[in-house]
Amino acid sequence: MHHTRKAAPAVRAARLASCALLATAAALTGCERGSSDDADESTAGPSGCPAVLTRARETVARAERTDIPWGGPTSGPRAVSGKTLVYVAQTMTNPGVAGAANGVRDAARAIGWNVRVIDGGGTPAGIQAAMSEAVALRPSGIVIGGFDPDSTAQQTARANAQRIPLIGWHAVPDPGPSSRPDLFTNVTTRVEDVARISAQWIISDSNGRAGVVLITDASIPFARNKSDLIREALADCQDVKLLSVKNIPIPDASSRTPREISSLLSRFQDRWTHSVAINDLYFADAAPAFRAAGEKGSGPPFNIGAGDGDPSAFQRVNSEQYQAATVPEPLTLQGWQIVDEFNRAFSGRPDSGYVAPVHIATADNSEGTTAWDPSGYREAYRAIWGK
Repeated sequence: MHHTRKAAPAVRAARLASCALLATAAALTGCERGSSDDADESTAGPSGCPAVLTRARETVARAERTDIPWGGPTSGPRAVSGKTLVYVAQTMTNPGVAGAANGVRDAARAIGWNVRVIDGGGTPAGIQAAMSEAVALRPSGIVIGGFDPDSTAQQTARANAQRIPLIGWHAVPDPGPSSRPDLFTNVTTRVEDVARISAQWIISDSNGRAGVVLITDASIPFARNKSDLIREALADCQDVKLLSVKNIPIPDASSRTPREISSLLSRFQDRWTHSVAINDLYFADAAPAFRAAGEKGSGPPFNIGAGDGDPSAFQRVNSEQYQAATVPEPLTLQGWQIVDEFNRAFSGRPDSGYVAPVHIATADNSEGTTAWDPSGYREAYRAIWGK
């Protein structure tokens, strides 16, 4: 963690102690920026959840490591030759979707396959058209890149009828095979793990005493479930107070987020110490409002994105500009996993069962990179494929 960030609670505590010695309770309200009748108690002092705090610190320390050895498959079928994949992208303007697509391309070159990417453009009609085109091409396999297969139910049914294996990337909430919809497997981290580690980072970073704002998109069931899980994990520590939950639909993020941030700053002021959002993109839109209010880029509030870890999120984290951490997906690794899972499907084998562990990226451990790309997987998959 950053030494400058650790000093902030102590500074607030010293200021509060000074105010208490010099003034009455009324004067204290004026001395502490952000006091209000319904606000929570100061985050200074010892934590009220020592056992939870200890576990959070241990878990966060593991998640922040960058030297984790490869924990995925080390055996499997040798490469099947002459295959063609189609990656149907929800939209290639989504950095996560695009990053996974690039990982598939990278792995396909290594195994000797061809890949075509069809961009759905982010609209229901565009995604349906892209899936129709993909099925019509009769490829060896189709990747469902970041959209709900039920939104293309007719096209998915045609692919299943033609025995074209389907593999999802963030297509359904859980990793692994799916029967409804019929996917050979779905590649994603576990939402429970992402939600839990995001909350534990806040508990650890705040020494178990925080005032938290949670930003979600309640119109998306996956996002709503993630934010509900974050709330449950934060509630494990009694001195971590959830100040507000803001429902901002992702399509409205650029217009609504700055306005909501300004309102929250006015309402909670210094009591707002940490934020967590279901996607990093909210903090890109929040930055102008924080800046306009005179808040330092290095916080508080200290912000963590519970998902994706796109290059712009890494840039904000590395430069300490209104985002302190992100829980990134290992996008290139997941692209390689997708290719390996197809090779297993083509060989009549079951899926590998691998799920990438969660990672926390901060300015201290990312070393200036703009993606989470753990080591070992390329060598492992090449060895499996005989490449």
